[in-house]
Amino acid sequence: MSLGEAVIDLGAVAANVRTVAAVAGTELMAVVKADGFGHGAVEVARAAVAAGATWLGTTSAAEALHLRSAGLTTPVLSWLHAPDEDFARLIAARVDLGVSGLTQLHAVAAAARGLGLPAQVQLKADTGLSRNGARPEDWADLVAWARKYEGEDLFRVRGVWSHLANAERPADPAVTRQIDAFEDAVRVARDAGLDPPLTHLANSAAALSLPRARFDLCRIGIALYGAGPPGLRPAMTLRSRVVNVKRVPAGTGVSYGPDHVTARPATLALLPLGYADGVPRAAEGRAEVWLGGRRCPIVGRIAMDQCVIDAGDLPVRPGDPVVLFGPGPDKPAVTDWARWAGTNPHEILTGIGARVTRRYQLGEARHR
Repeated sequence: MSLGEAVIDLGAVAANVRTVAAVAGTELMAVVKADGFGHGAVEVARAAVAAGATWLGTTSAAEALHLRSAGLTTPVLSWLHAPDEDFARLIAARVDLGVSGLTQLHAVAAAARGLGLPAQVQLKADTGLSRNGARPEDWADLVAWARKYEGEDLFRVRGVWSHLANAERPADPAVTRQIDAFEDAVRVARDAGLDPPLTHLANSAAALSLPRARFDLCRIGIALYGAGPPGLRPAMTLRSRVVNVKRVPAGTGVSYGPDHVTARPATLALLPLGYADGVPRAAEGRAEVWLGGRRCPIVGRIAMDQCVIDAGDLPVRPGDPVVLFGPGPDKPAVTDWARWAGTNPHEILTGIGARVTRRYQLGEARHR
């Protein structure tokens, strides 16, 4: 094993797809942006598709084309584009383009005209998140132009979609207002003559708990990786090994500062992972790892390449395994790390650095 290893259980990814599909009752888009939330986009995509996902979601052109270069032919939606995006290469690769405004729409049409191949387009409405998407006052013009380009065989409008701001609180009146706004946007698009086969609004939280938001397809990100709602299987275990051990007396300073001084004699175990590997400094003073059959605290400042564990009186030796997070009733979970660092599991997972080796366990996915 390398200094740090992220073990990815593709059987868990497959199981999570099936679990969400059984609840949602719709098609599923497996969101594999940010290298599959740090799990490996291609490997996760293959496992998700084998388990029944019918779409793949990416943020960037590079991510979408990476999936195509790996031989994945599943429909892909890519939704965040540079002002000077080369849309022709995406159209040629049969990638669906999320379009959020007229400038973008005209650029996609020009690329399709030059290529002699219709673009596959999904129009995004801003229903209250105030990020990407066309605002209600601009929506009618956007769909009218899209219908014009569709009539010229430059477009195939395959979807209308949006994004919820707070699906984790389904009782929030703002969620209802967003769903109402999305239904209005779909109605305007259809009144303009568009007939998109897909409408989608729901993310992971809405897929599991908000039936009215499900429409034709649900986009699952964090649920795919099992780092959120109960009933799903965590797909990543982050682990390492002790590289140095020392017994120190009470009053010993630990790491920079020192911000931590031992209150009693203790065994300190050195772990060769730091914030460059995704161990967040913001978790200092709260974070724990699994060592010697129990949780042990990380003490002192987390450095770029290493951190120190207070193992108490455990008989620790170099080479002993350490789990930072992973499945199991007692081990720290990625949600624990998110709480300790004051962030969400998404940031912890996507922050696992390139020095951490990814190793894949096929599990259930081997037979699909």
